[in-house]
Formats: sequence, C-alpha cells, structure tokens
Amino acid sequence: MAGPGYGRPMRRIRAVLLDIDGVLTVSWRPVPGATEALARLRADGYAVALVTNTTSRDRAWMAATLAQAGFGVAPAEIFTAPAITAAYLAKNHPGARCALLSDGDVTSDLTGVRIIAADEPAPDVVILGGAGPDFSYPALNRVFGYLLDGARLVAMGRNLYYLTESGLRLDTGAFLPGLEQAAGVRAEVTGKPAAAFFATALASLDADPSAAVMVGDDVDADVLGAQRHGLTGVLVRTGKYRPEALRDAPGAPDHVIDSVADLPGLLERLATQP
Repeated sequence: MAGPGYGRPMRRIRAVLLDIDGVLTVSWRPVPGATEALARLRADGYAVALVTNTTSRDRAWMAATLAQAGFGVAPAEIFTAPAITAAYLAKNHPGARCALLSDGDVTSDLTGVRIIAADEPAPDVVILGGAGPDFSYPALNRVFGYLLDGARLVAMGRNLYYLTESGLRLDTGAFLPGLEQAAGVRAEVTGKPAAAFFATALASLDADPSAAVMVGDDVDADVLGAQRHGLTGVLVRTGKYRPEALRDAPGAPDHVIDSVADLPGLLERLATQP
C-alpha cells in the first residue's frame, strides 16, 4: 500500500527506473510478484530501465540471470555503476591510470578504463566499487597511501549496506568517510544518487525526470536522490528497507509501497486522479 501522507501526486508518468537488488531480487532470487509486476509495466506501456549500484557482477551476467528468473531483461536495459563510471572517467579523467578496489570482477563494464596492478607505480585515480572481503586492511591502507600521494578518489556509490540472503552486509559507504577524512579528500561519486546516473538512464528512455518514477529500497541513494533530480520517488518495504532509515531520512519519499508487486496498481490509481 502507498504510505499515507507522503509526497506529491504522480501524473503523466511514462518511464520507470527500477533498482534491482532489494526491489526485483534479493541475492538474485525474485521478490514475490516482481516478475509479474515487470511484465505488467511493459504491457501497460511504460518504458523501463534497471539501475543498480551493484558492482559484484557485470551487465551481461545480470541480464542472463534475470532472464533465467523470468524477467526477460536485455543487457542494454541495465545501467550499472561501473558502466556509468567508465563514461565519467573518459570525460573527466581521460587516459588516467586507475587502481580498482571492488568486490567482484566488473572490468568488462569499465570499458576503456586503464586498470593498473597493485605492484605498479601509484595511480592517478582510485576507483572504489562495492565492498566485500577484498576490502581488507592492507587494501584500504594501500588506497590511503595512493590518496596521500595525490590520486583522485572516485566511488561508484556511498551505500552504507546491502542485503544478502544471510542478512545485511557493510557496503562502501561504511569505509568511504574514513578514507576521505584521513586523506583530506572528497570522493567523486558516480553511482546513485549522482545526477549523471539518473540522466543517462532517462536519456535511453527519451524521458524527462518529471515523467519518470524511481523505485528503490534505499531511501537516500535511490529515492531521495532521484527526487532531488526531479523524478518521483517510490520506496519499497523490501530488500534493505528499515523503518528506522525511513524515520531518520532527511526527507520523505513521494510514495511508500510494500513491494514492487504493488507498483502497477499504484501507477494505475494515480494516473486516474484529477
């Protein structure tokens, strides 16, 4: 159900941006009703794009896994933080030598990015992907040294935690503020809630922010981030949603629903409102 008292009405919505992890799936298993909801959105004529800060898998793997689960998604419909980061680096740091710290191999989505090995001379840019076992003390300390030597810091996201089938796990945002403060730098964030991330996905759908809705389980990065850039925000009570996070958030989502299974109905009701 839509949460009472939240946000602004949605009108003339023609495009839907959907987070993947926590909205459509948890640990790549479909959320109940999610496959049916996506099929109905397509049948109702909405343009759909999937947007994710997940950096443990590349787009090809995601598309194949989602298709196997019944979603029928093509790689071109998926927008990942690594792919957006590659475009950002090409524009803002062309030719930079980059050190990558990320859980999982996403180099196939970092098209054109020059990644150096740990034993090579210090890089121009440090790229932080999603956190995991690779975020060890030696790895973080090596990054700290690079930053002290003048490397720029680019982070694919500031998410504090993510949900797995075993529970919540710390994400990059739990480590990033310490690195920034210790090295006296500020990260350039390329994943959600960066404006360029939402703009790239909307451009692919030929949709303006005012005609789009963003659906996520992270009240800050997904929902409020999208609302700051003119999209309508919908928070789902699945994935890593926590009532405390919503209560303590710096703003209110436009709408709150129990799960993505309720989204087609919400859009239908709001489309008929005067």
